[in-house]
Amino acid sequence: MVFNNVHVFDGKSASLSGPSNVLVRGNRIEKISTTAIPADAAKGATIIDGGGRTLMPGLIDAHWHAMLVRPSPAQALTADLGYTTLLAAAEATDTLMRGFTTVRDLGGPAFSLKRAIDDGLVVGPRIFPSGAILTVTGGHGDFRQLFEVPRIEGMPLARMEELGAAKVTDSPDEVTRRAREQVLLGASQIKLTASGGVSSPHSPIDVITFTPAELTAAVQVAKDRGTYVTAHAYTPPAMQRAVEAGVQCIEHGQLMDEPTAKLMAEKGVWLSIQPFPDGMEKIFPPGSDEREKALEVMKGTDRAYELAKKYHLKTAFGSDVLFSPDLAKRQGALLASLTKWYTPAEALTMATSTNAELLALSGERSPYRGKLGVVEEGALADLLLVDGDPIANIKLVADPAKNFVVIMKDGKIYKNTLPQHP
Repeated sequence: MVFNNVHVFDGKSASLSGPSNVLVRGNRIEKISTTAIPADAAKGATIIDGGGRTLMPGLIDAHWHAMLVRPSPAQALTADLGYTTLLAAAEATDTLMRGFTTVRDLGGPAFSLKRAIDDGLVVGPRIFPSGAILTVTGGHGDFRQLFEVPRIEGMPLARMEELGAAKVTDSPDEVTRRAREQVLLGASQIKLTASGGVSSPHSPIDVITFTPAELTAAVQVAKDRGTYVTAHAYTPPAMQRAVEAGVQCIEHGQLMDEPTAKLMAEKGVWLSIQPFPDGMEKIFPPGSDEREKALEVMKGTDRAYELAKKYHLKTAFGSDVLFSPDLAKRQGALLASLTKWYTPAEALTMATSTNAELLALSGERSPYRGKLGVVEEGALADLLLVDGDPIANIKLVADPAKNFVVIMKDGKIYKNTLPQHP
């Protein structure tokens, strides 16, 4: 396939290229040239006339929950897993149609969905799955009902554990076992919750959950298997404990302080933070603890981004949409909202090549072989043809139905609304 007459955003540069032509063979970008692709190389190829539009890498969401976008919390825990997987499959198709060709799934039973997508049974993005979230009793991700406590050895697993959504791990040995299980099932990274969280009913934000020994156990499993641990954490004490234990990525971090940012910079730890939108708290009932926690976290977003920039933290973009199909439709708009803190080129780079660098921490546990997040020779052909210049007008990504005229993943076109010529 040849894209003729396109301006390339390569995933790294602050500006577009001059008029270029791009040859895709199989699932790879074979050649990028400012001159015509040689006839022998393009023989038999499908030609796409870019008409001066922008060719850019597919977008990457570094914090996604494929299984938890559409159901309510109650549905996620009580519905049949087959039904919620079908629900997630429909959302996966919409995710790809929004231009997100890759997601890092940070908790939920997404292994079957990933396999169906990879096998071509379902249309959706590449998934880097974590599998079940590792939590502790009363930690973020502990969605057990009160009648499911106490937990007694030998008794059946709680519903959330049966589903593979979360696993309660209350000792280093339990952490080791459950982390190994998730890697066995296909996890590309290990996700645990080092502090309290917003959506969990028994998990105050200020609580530190895992002990240093438990965190170290997870890090050791990841290290032995050539991957890494990413930790949900909002507060400085929880973030610092995780970093000192060897965790390589902090999820959220909205309440961090300057010493914590400095520590992360010194250790080279990633910050995977989300530009939570105004109104996000409304997915939770009025007057609920969850809504109050959401408001507390959202107030810290500005300060967290300021610290990330001051200390040059390796920063990833994600959306972390939960229990809200309406908010999921704003996935591209959330990316565009990064321009409150970054230039459009910086925001687009974050959601392409920078996020791809984070994915690469999975090493040999990566489910996909090849370079993501860039338009360069030899990279995987995950590409968007944009009707306009997203660096000049990043709001184009907020309306993918209109502005993403071609969507390609792994060398295959899933959308093409360009005029077809006989």
